[in-house]
Amino acid sequence: MSNREAPQPSPSRLTPFSTHPLVVAIEPNQPELVALTAASWSQAAGGIRLYFAYVDPQRFTVEEFPDGTVRHAEVDSDSIDDSWRARQEELERSLTGLLASSGVPWEFRYLAGRPDRALTHLARAVDAAGIVVGTRAPGPGARFLEAVEGSVAIRLSHHQHRPVLVVPLSVVDWETPLWR
Repeated sequence: MSNREAPQPSPSRLTPFSTHPLVVAIEPNQPELVALTAASWSQAAGGIRLYFAYVDPQRFTVEEFPDGTVRHAEVDSDSIDDSWRARQEELERSLTGLLASSGVPWEFRYLAGRPDRALTHLARAVDAAGIVVGTRAPGPGARFLEAVEGSVAIRLSHHQHRPVLVVPLSVVDWETPLWR
């Protein structure tokens, strides 16, 4: 085990939002609200660049590059599955349509492995001021996944120094009794 301490958040590590990009985690079929919230923040900060990223947990990172891109491979070395290419094209096409009128500069990165680690690498590589993520899609499966895998937003907030903006995609109506 290393005796090296992880750098801690401090005012000296604060990255100004007005001059540094944001990393935005997206998923296929995710509500548009995450991307639109990030675009709104970009516009408010003077048109900062957005780096949209999808992290494919079925692939692993082979090599990380200084611009935040990665070379990745299938977890099962005996299988040849290029479905990731279609997923990448669909995500980029969706973002292009959604952001066309916003005037916000953006790029897309297809990442692999653990979402918190991949997003942290990208944020470091592009010197991002923060990371934008959405909450898990609602539904019974979401609760199970969160219990098993944990929350990406929570892991990000505990393992890197940038602020994490969490966009709610489903909320609880506190007016309705839980026992109904």
